[in-house]
Amino acid sequence: MQFRVGDRVRVRSAAEIFATLDQNGERGSLPFMPEMLQFCGSEFTVHKVAHKLCDTISGSGFRKLEDAVHLAGVRCDGLAHGGCQAGCLLYWKTDWLEPVDADNASSPLVEPEPPPARMLQVLTAATRGPLAPEGEETYRCQSTELLRAAPEPLPVRNLGQYIQDVRTGNAGIGWTIRAFLVALFNRFQDISRQRLPRWLRFRGGMRWGFLRGKATTRTPTARTDLKPGELVRVKPKREILKTLNANLLNRGLGFDVEMTRFCGRTARVERRVEKIIDEKTGRMLHMRNPCIVLEGVVCEGAYSVNCPRSIYAYWRELWLERVEEG
Repeated sequence: MQFRVGDRVRVRSAAEIFATLDQNGERGSLPFMPEMLQFCGSEFTVHKVAHKLCDTISGSGFRKLEDAVHLAGVRCDGLAHGGCQAGCLLYWKTDWLEPVDADNASSPLVEPEPPPARMLQVLTAATRGPLAPEGEETYRCQSTELLRAAPEPLPVRNLGQYIQDVRTGNAGIGWTIRAFLVALFNRFQDISRQRLPRWLRFRGGMRWGFLRGKATTRTPTARTDLKPGELVRVKPKREILKTLNANLLNRGLGFDVEMTRFCGRTARVERRVEKIIDEKTGRMLHMRNPCIVLEGVVCEGAYSVNCPRSIYAYWRELWLERVEEG
């Protein structure tokens, strides 16, 4: 079933979805998680068609994904995964959805039917991975299993992905042309660093955005005790670069080119993030220096080949400043 951005869909009942899953609670190696049961029977709008994704596990680039979409505002609350606070946008296989038209429309939110007992047992068991060597509990979720769900690499030169971006409504023509040109530029810069002497490289072979950390000693930190609802402004890029090392990290937290698009903008604090699941190992990471998530501030894929994942940007308090109301 083919969907486009803006289509209205209804999440099928738990029993219908369970019939599509294998013994591990997966469809095409993509887990259906317990956090998704609360949305069964409710209607939503297609936010993005998830025909590709960026590999944040091994850094291999981009991957092709089949028959999946993201729904507007439907994110994981982490309750079945140790309280993970990443707030990932959930993946929905098209088999788990049905189109809604004027004839069969209902209220946007309904009380979901109780899932089959066997389904809840399977889904709950699938949230845990094997114990780590130290005996530490590990987790499995959609984010940790993305390389299995999307095993096929998607090269930047694959023009079909850009056509699909436009056809599905994921991005406009101008936005897509820019994403393609940035991807080509980054590819050229990567090759130049490998094959050209330093004096022949453009801007030292740096990727688009030309970010270079300026901190030469231990990166600084600050705690301002920002609270949800407070209004803040993202500091200018030049000030943030002073807090980053050569790997664009501040105390282990990265700053990337997608985040520069929000420098100088104001937004409200949505929440503090203190623990998230490591996609590579499945372990729960407890942050020594909590980071901040801002309302509506997510990766837009502008410089990342129109990646539709809409991952929250994580901000150090050091990178934000309070703004007086009014």
